[in-house]
Amino acid sequence: MELIAKRPRGTDDVIPAEAYKWHTVEKLARETAEQYGFKEIRFPTFENTKLFKRSVGDTTDVVQKEMYSVTAKSSANGNDDTEYTLRPEGTAGTVRAVLENGLLNDALPLKAYYIISCFRHEKPQKGRLREFHQFGAEMFGSKSPCADADMISLAKSLIERIGLKDIELYINSIGCPTCRAEYQKALKAYFEESKDKLCHTCLERLEKNPMRILDCKSEICSKIGKNAPVIIDYLCDDCKNHFEKLKETLSVMGIEYKINPKIVRGLDYYTKTVFEFVTTSIGAQGTVCGGGRYDGLVEQLGGNPTPALGFAMGLERLILTMESQKCDFISAKKCDLYIAAMGENALKKTISLTNTLRDEGYCVEYDVMDRGLKAQMKYADKIGAAFTIVLGDNEIESNSARLKNMKTGEQYEIAFDDKFIDKFSDIVVSDMFGEILDKI
Repeated sequence: MELIAKRPRGTDDVIPAEAYKWHTVEKLARETAEQYGFKEIRFPTFENTKLFKRSVGDTTDVVQKEMYSVTAKSSANGNDDTEYTLRPEGTAGTVRAVLENGLLNDALPLKAYYIISCFRHEKPQKGRLREFHQFGAEMFGSKSPCADADMISLAKSLIERIGLKDIELYINSIGCPTCRAEYQKALKAYFEESKDKLCHTCLERLEKNPMRILDCKSEICSKIGKNAPVIIDYLCDDCKNHFEKLKETLSVMGIEYKINPKIVRGLDYYTKTVFEFVTTSIGAQGTVCGGGRYDGLVEQLGGNPTPALGFAMGLERLILTMESQKCDFISAKKCDLYIAAMGENALKKTISLTNTLRDEGYCVEYDVMDRGLKAQMKYADKIGAAFTIVLGDNEIESNSARLKNMKTGEQYEIAFDDKFIDKFSDIVVSDMFGEILDKI
């Protein structure tokens, strides 16, 4: 029978057998962020479209080509239509939520992290989907280069905890509006010489925002941009000092870096520091983390002038890199005990024991498919049950049964009395300790 529908192009399913990989990354991300003093924030999957046009920038690929937007009727008579967009990234939504909920009135710096799904309509490829997931962290209130270094340190710490190797940190400064204005003039003059070769989108950018040409994915535009002027040569004294102090602080932290003057980031709200963590182990889409400072965005979205910075990591790319480098994942939770029942009385006893053990925190399963004993044991083996108990009339009568270690075959006589939980726990802990000793 043919499926009625298949998953949309550029999306993916995370099946139960693979979910533990996501649990690993998400758990380590939360723990690392909280160690650095960040607290979780959650915000809607869709926002008013003008939020992204204002923050991300009208001349970016994201706004011009990649957003999923829909017009919704905001009143019964169909007037005052409002356009909404599925979030293409997390920073704009975070800033909106921070402002709307008055969080900048609390103690500064304000530190927030999120794990979200994002949506961009672009050509799907390895490590790049139309629905993708991000871990992101944002800090508000500090203009110090130490804050930049601390954010980079957070990202580095997570990368190291995940176990990734051969990851390089690249940094750059893209200046402030003052020095960027001079740079834009130099870029415009440079690209004017090749304007007949630029793509249609970059021709528009040439007039509005020449820096966006450096972020174009067209091979021709990328080739033209290789010899373009670099922003680092146009920094004002303030931006230059900020960048120098960032480098000093990273050195104090023992964090190695390389300066890449070509990093401009794809979103308009960035200022001064920009950075990327890059790997070569998953092909062309090797950026596993990107971020930087956006000191003007809070004011741009209606708040008081507030320095801010952040980064985001694509979870799909992190997992791809972990797989390619054979990193360790947290083991998927398996069944601690399977109880096989034979007969109605045994089933009642099984249900009672199962609920008792589950209340104690154990993963316990029993048959709900009306299988015979042989089929039940086959199922217990298939799901990787650590122990099994077979209950029948004899076991009910004696109020005891044999607990079998499915790996070693060893069996233990265990009574169903008030010490049953303690005895079962002792056996499980002893077995786990034995496995640990065997690995040492």
